[in-house]
Amino acid sequence: MASSLLSTPSQTLAPAPATARLRAARPAQAMFPRGLPRRGRALRVRASVAIEKETPESEPPPTFLREDGQGAGSGSVRERFESMIRRVQGEICTALEEADGSGARFVEDVWSRPGGGGGISRVLQDGRVFEKAGVNVSVVYGVMPPDAYRAAKGEAGKNGAADGQKAGPVPFFAAGISSVLHPKNPFAPTLHFNYRYFETDALKDVPGAPRQWWFGGGTDLTPSYIIEEDVKHFHSVQKQACDKFDPSFYPKFKKWCDDYFYIKHRNERRGLGGIFFDDLNDYDQEMLLGFATECADSVLPAYLPIIERRKDTPFNEEHKAWQQLRRGRYVEFNLVYDRGTTFGLKTGGRIESILVSLPLTARWQYDHKPEEGTEEWKLLDACMNPKEWL
Repeated sequence: MASSLLSTPSQTLAPAPATARLRAARPAQAMFPRGLPRRGRALRVRASVAIEKETPESEPPPTFLREDGQGAGSGSVRERFESMIRRVQGEICTALEEADGSGARFVEDVWSRPGGGGGISRVLQDGRVFEKAGVNVSVVYGVMPPDAYRAAKGEAGKNGAADGQKAGPVPFFAAGISSVLHPKNPFAPTLHFNYRYFETDALKDVPGAPRQWWFGGGTDLTPSYIIEEDVKHFHSVQKQACDKFDPSFYPKFKKWCDDYFYIKHRNERRGLGGIFFDDLNDYDQEMLLGFATECADSVLPAYLPIIERRKDTPFNEEHKAWQQLRRGRYVEFNLVYDRGTTFGLKTGGRIESILVSLPLTARWQYDHKPEEGTEEWKLLDACMNPKEWL
């Protein structure tokens, strides 16, 4: 779900509002996420499952949590994760507006969910540097159908419940931040990141069912041209963030990223990778909250220096045409393979939010094959044969 919690690639349990009012964004508020399914088990929901329609709001609330058991004012992981993603959204939007330098501003769309929670979507479009940039947060909770729970958690038994009992609705909590940034310059890479936290409570009619939680997310780079200085810088920041918590994280999550963003029908990756993880709960919860926070805080140090170096690089029509072809690959992955996107489309979520990750423009050229040895060929080769950049 890369793209993304509930992101672009995702929209899993939190489709955005049926009608949206866009307005100038304030510097420090929050998003809608991407897919929330467990690793390798996409969240499958019957077509008959009704998805709540969200209500447009004029202002973001101080918190999307409630005091009635939803963590508001409790210092819980839920509360601290929401605080983190809303802070990061504000910081990233402010930094991107400054980097764009055109006076273009993010517009903001706030929504609430009748069953609990809501989200804030922000989009900057047609800037000087960024053709399209979306930074979204969501915090949603309520109950999910038992079929969705079984698909997400891989429960054993015909009924997906302990002792063969029939499972009822499963209380859940999901929060995340998700973003895709598409620059105009072909030498400036696209960036995607998504970080999310998910909980399920005990099944309502199954005594003793455990409460479960996990973290997921990642940050990955999708350039049209390989500039090794940039790619190595990006991966080094990811490694530094990982190494602060566990030296095994970067190699493990780097491979996971290469494997996840794989366009099977093309036999190539969407880009040059980064880190990706999901279903992460086999470490201390406080440690993983700190890790997710560190990763989210690493987005700007990993990306802004690259943008500053490349946003004014001279380019020609051939460079632009190649960028458009690579964006076509981005579209193919998100529409065909990204779990969050496909879930949102199948369950009737708000289309603008589901497809916010897609670029304004893309290109499909029949049987295009770059000449061996060219810079375009080198990029394609690296997408087909993932490299170790550090």
